Order: sequence, then C-alpha cells, then structure tokens
Amino acid sequence: MDKVISKKRTFKAWWLAVPAIAIAYFLISNTANSSGSRYNLDMDKIKVSTVTRGEFTDMIPLRGNITPSKSVYLDAIEGGRVEQRFVEEGAMVKKGDKILALSNTGLQLDVISREAQISEQLNNLHNTRLAIDQNRLNLKRNLLELDFEIKQSERKLAQHKKLVANNLVSQDELKAVIDRTQYLKDRRTLVIEQQEQDELIRTAQIAQLEDSVAQLNKNLSFARKNLENLVIKAPIDGQLTAFNAELGESKSRGSRLGQVDIVGEYKVSALIDEFYLGRVFAGQTAKITHQGQDYTLTLAKVYAEVSNGRFEVDLIFNDALPERIRRGQTLQMELLLADAKPAKMIPNGGFFLDTAGKWVFVIEQGSDVAVRKQVRLGQRNNKFIEVLEGLNEGDRVITSSYSTFIDMQTLKLTQ
Repeated sequence: MDKVISKKRTFKAWWLAVPAIAIAYFLISNTANSSGSRYNLDMDKIKVSTVTRGEFTDMIPLRGNITPSKSVYLDAIEGGRVEQRFVEEGAMVKKGDKILALSNTGLQLDVISREAQISEQLNNLHNTRLAIDQNRLNLKRNLLELDFEIKQSERKLAQHKKLVANNLVSQDELKAVIDRTQYLKDRRTLVIEQQEQDELIRTAQIAQLEDSVAQLNKNLSFARKNLENLVIKAPIDGQLTAFNAELGESKSRGSRLGQVDIVGEYKVSALIDEFYLGRVFAGQTAKITHQGQDYTLTLAKVYAEVSNGRFEVDLIFNDALPERIRRGQTLQMELLLADAKPAKMIPNGGFFLDTAGKWVFVIEQGSDVAVRKQVRLGQRNNKFIEVLEGLNEGDRVITSSYSTFIDMQTLKLTQ
C-alpha cells in the first residue's frame, strides 16, 4: 500500500514540473536569439540601403513664408484719440494719402501757448526798438542844446577876454565863463559816451530778443509739425496691412498702427536652427520647386539675433516670382551650404540618431548576416550622409532605426 502511494506522488510531482520546464526552455531559447551576439531579425521590418558614389550637396531643408520685400511701419509719432479712419485695411494707397486722424488737446494747447510766447517776445522786441529810437532822439536833443549853450558860452568868453583887457570885467568873471564853457564841453563828451553805451546795450537786447523769437518760432514749427503728425499719411505707394486703430481708441506715442507693403515684390523669411549659425552666409543659394517649376533664391540677409534656438534669414528670388504666389504662403526649400563634391554616400536614416554615425550594421556579401562595423561619416543633409571611412561602394547597410537591437553584434536576417 505504501509503494502505490509513493508512485502516485512521484508521477504527480513530475506532471507539475512540466510547465516550469517549458518556460525555462522558452527563456533560454529567446535569450540565445536576442541577448547574445546574434539576433534574429525580420527583413520586412528594416530598411536596407546601398553605399553609392555621386555628387554630395551640403544642404539643409528650410520652411519659409512669403513676406513683402519692403514694408514701412506706421507708428503714432504723437499719441492721441482716433478721430477718423480714411481707409480700411487692405486698401491700396498712394504716398501722402491720409490714413488716420488723431486728436490731442495737449498738443493743440501747446501750440497756442507757444504762439502766445512768440507774440509776447515780438511785443518786447518792438518796445525795445521804440525805446532805442526815443533814446536816440533825446540824446540828439540834448546834444543840440549843449552845442547851442557851448556856442553862447564861447561867444561870451571872447567878449569877456576883450573886456578884461580894458579892465571892464574882473578876472573872476572871466574865470567863471571859462569854467562854464569847459563844463559844457565835458558834459557834451559825457552825453556822447552815454549815447554810445546805450546803443551797445540796446543792440545787445535786440539781438537777444531776436534770437529768442527765432528759437520760439523754431519750437512753434516743431509743435505745429507734431500737430500735423496727428494725421497719419501713407509713406509709400502700396497696400495697407495690419491696420489696428478703432474710432475712439486712445493710442500712446510710438504705438504701431499698421504698415504699408510694396505690392508685387516679395521675399521669403525662414528660421534656421542655431546649429548652422556659423555656416550660413549672405549670398548662398536656395532651391525650390513650385507647381512643377524650379526656382532659385539668394540668401540676402542673416539676422544675428537668436530666439528660441533659431535665427532668421531673408531670401529673394533670382528670377521672376512664381505665379499665384501670396503673402503668408509657406514654401519648402533647400539651402545649399557648399558646392557639390564627389563622395561616397548612404541614405540618411534613423540609425544615425542611435549610433551618432560611429558604427553601422553591414550585410555581408552573399549572406543573410549583418555585422556591426565601425565607420566615420561626414556631413549630412536631409537625404544623404557622406561616408569618409569604413564602407565601400556597393556595401549594403541597414539604415533604419537600431533601437530594438542596438546592443547586438550580429544580426540574422530572416524572410
């Protein structure tokens, strides 16, 4: 009875061990195929490319927007309240056409105040000139009277000298006439000096007042010009765009009101990763295909400012503009960074991100095995990568992503 029980327990233990043995076999088999030096890989899940020789072009893809080649912004030189809109956004305008009218009470009062100041200074200038003229008349009258008195005194002096000789007049009376005559002459000299001094002072006052009036007129001219600037006019012929001004709205000084674009002249503005900042220069060529026709553009300007890891460039069309092109339209281009050169190349693919271009899986000739091989790659564009060392023309390389077998050394390719 005891032996029978022992056989049943042994049979039951073996039956329970079967699942564990199966799991262990599966894990060992999977490990042998996936984590060792060889990995079984389905050919339908990868991309295989051939190393070729040809003309390698160092280029980068660009995505640009059509913008006007020249735009003139409309800013509020002086702030004010929007009183009138003469045109609407999108309208075609000529240079000098009225676009917008603002009102500014402060500027109007400033002009009135400056006009009053000029009026006051002109009045002061007039009064000063009148005072000079009156002073000249007074001095002339004084000189006239003094000359008359001097003549009388000199005549009296001549008479006294004759009378003194005949002892008819005393020496004291003669001396008194002599002193008065000299006094009148000295007084006349003093009056002339006073007249000259007054002339200098009055002339300086007039010059100062004239300068003040000229400066006030200049300031008034600026104030009137600022008042005229409240009427915004078109600076060039073109199309009014981005017009932002509503009736009754208050605009501060320097506010952007809109812009006038030259119609029919466009450029392409694009953003480039800052990685290429040292390799992008004005004068480089870009290519574009639009509606089945090829066009070339020239890089006209590189903006030095980098924002969010990118910098801006402007490109212009070398020939006629593509038909039916519109402002704001997006175009796909290729910017050529250097002239084409002969080189060995492989198509660009996901493998580059996995290996940083240091190694690749190369399929051995005449076999279904791919082995890991060290390489040295050069420049790359959106289509091809330049091969410098490690690969020969005709080699077959896996160019799709290596993420699922990046740790493998050998791949077994299966159909």
